[in-house]
Amino acid sequence: MVRRLGRISYAQGLEVQAQLVADRQAERVVDVLLLLEHEPVFTLGRNAQARNLRLSEAEVRARGFDVFETGRGGDVTYHGPGQVVGYPIISLAPDRQDVHRYVRDLEEVMIRACRDFGVEAQRVAGLTGCWVGREKIGAIGVRISRWVTSHGFAFNVANDLAPYSLIVPCGIADRGVTSLQQRLGRPVAVAEAEEALAHRFAEVFERARIEIDSDDGGMAPEEDGLR
Repeated sequence: MVRRLGRISYAQGLEVQAQLVADRQAERVVDVLLLLEHEPVFTLGRNAQARNLRLSEAEVRARGFDVFETGRGGDVTYHGPGQVVGYPIISLAPDRQDVHRYVRDLEEVMIRACRDFGVEAQRVAGLTGCWVGREKIGAIGVRISRWVTSHGFAFNVANDLAPYSLIVPCGIADRGVTSLQQRLGRPVAVAEAEEALAHRFAEVFERARIEIDSDDGGMAPEEDGLR
């Protein structure tokens, strides 16, 4: 199922994911793709280097950003309004138990979504994510526990790119970041990008797509969902 949460804090996102992961592992719910925006926040993955946050944590917070150390893979990245964050809570068992394939599939979702807007994106050998030329438009950082996924991808739609100057995005110093809006030179609605991502996710992961109201809490019975 696809559940749209609107704009929430990073802490709220972690709470929702933790509950859904436990429920999915216990087979109380089916696969779900959460789509949302976060309040401005820098997150540091398990492999983050302190030097990739260019200011002290106190200085960053003084500028109005939250800072979280998180359990996903990868280095430091930024989330904020205008960026679509996708958190797939799906079981990779029994036929997709391949972490490399899972990451490539998330890249494919974003590459196809870019194509829907007339933007040609691609993979870059040796790097993770979705790239337009030398600039990253979509970042990936995942966690997999008992073959149930959490965290996921962040796709730049119409977000302010200035906060990236406060970090070394994903620890990659010699490349930049971009967004759909910057590439197209026109406003792009977050809802429009969410629609493309939801469609392409169902396509790549071979799931039937069902939308549920966010008020349902994601606690859908087995007959509903991404199947």
